Amino acid sequence: MIGYMNAGYPTLDLDMQLCFPLYATTRAVTRKYTELLAEVGLTYPQYLVMLALWAGSPQTVGDLGVRLGLDSGTLTPLLKRLAQQGLVERRRGQLDERVVRIHLTAAGRALRGRARKIPAALAGRAGFDVASARSLRDLVRLREELTELARRMMRVERSSDASLAPPIH
Repeated sequence: MIGYMNAGYPTLDLDMQLCFPLYATTRAVTRKYTELLAEVGLTYPQYLVMLALWAGSPQTVGDLGVRLGLDSGTLTPLLKRLAQQGLVERRRGQLDERVVRIHLTAAGRALRGRARKIPAALAGRAGFDVASARSLRDLVRLREELTELARRMMRVERSSDASLAPPIH
């Protein structure tokens, strides 16, 4: 990026910041998800939980928290609402009652079929043609780049001294 660095330091120009396009994109994508998810009766955070459970159920609350990057204070109310909707069941462990496992119900499994169209619909609203191999490759590459950026940022976050982390250019 021309002008990104000024005398070795990132500029304070809004257009040169990494955070702003990520923030704007996140807000726009979440708004579109909200519209699409209204059709299946889920909020965006609930959808993320259901995606994790559709990949494998049952899962412990702790495992879901790690997978989704959510603490139990955020995850527990989500799971309670999903249970009230009849999509999941919360069951305490038989050997250790502190362990709570989340199981999909029949309704939760059935919802997967109704939600199946959401990823393609979102991709289409973002201008990707999932029927086009090139567009699909572009979408996969974008997801991979964002996933790598998230991994880098999580490494920095986990580091006891963020100043030891390599800079992102």
